[in-house]
Amino acid sequence: MLAIVLSLGAAVCFAASAMFINSVSGRVGPLQLSRWQMGLAFLMTGAIVLVTGGWRTMDGSMILWLAASSVSGIMLGSLTFIATIQFTGPRISALLFTTASPFALALGFLFRGETVSLEQAAGVGLIVAGIMLAVIGPKRDEGARVPKPLWIGIGLGLLTSLAQATGSLLARPAMLAGADPVAAMAVRSGTGALFFILLLALPGLRPAALPSLPAIRRIGLSSVAGMVLGMSLLMAALARGNVGIVTTLSSTMPILILPMVWVLHGRMPGLLAWVGAVLAVVGTALISLST
Repeated sequence: MLAIVLSLGAAVCFAASAMFINSVSGRVGPLQLSRWQMGLAFLMTGAIVLVTGGWRTMDGSMILWLAASSVSGIMLGSLTFIATIQFTGPRISALLFTTASPFALALGFLFRGETVSLEQAAGVGLIVAGIMLAVIGPKRDEGARVPKPLWIGIGLGLLTSLAQATGSLLARPAMLAGADPVAAMAVRSGTGALFFILLLALPGLRPAALPSLPAIRRIGLSSVAGMVLGMSLLMAALARGNVGIVTTLSSTMPILILPMVWVLHGRMPGLLAWVGAVLAVVGTALISLST
């Protein structure tokens, strides 16, 4: 039950982070945004574990597992995430990312022997269906700005989901061994930050200018919510729960964003979004009752 609470807490943090990111969308490039997010997250999580002594829970093998998790979930996942949106647009890409849950279930079964009950499997299915309904949105075309082959975007989206699921799977051994969740996130964010900083060596990937101070402030808030709190809760959940279940519950961000948008912007969700939310709640209840 604690893993479920932690996973849903992570989803709430991810939703709040997405709201902050949306506020700087169009003003800060995706690679620059990732660089600042990861860099700020590493500084914050690193400072926390220095004070709390969280580094003492880590050994060399844990750091290697977490660094590998960052390579898959943050480095590869971030780059393919950006490319997917460019090829398919935000709506279709969000639908593609729902496949992270079945990928995580399959990987957990193949590599760690993790299984789920019939009730849990039904709950996962309801949550995935609910997320899909929530992000379908209006039927107008919301694809990429420049027409591009859709099959490439679909392939990239599936690769993103697989990379994220693999990242969670690779982090699990370190978390089961007792790694401090904040220290684990410091390793993951630090590895990711180093990668995005090294990309500056490529002239074509250098930003034309630094973000404004208000933009940096919002990026910092998104890092606190998503990278520091959200990912630390996710790491803690992985130490206690099935990879597939944790991934599914922490992926309910599109559902949780709906009330935030309604409260902050006065845009009431449509009927499909409400149906999706109900399905996700029922699916979560099934998983909770069978755990």
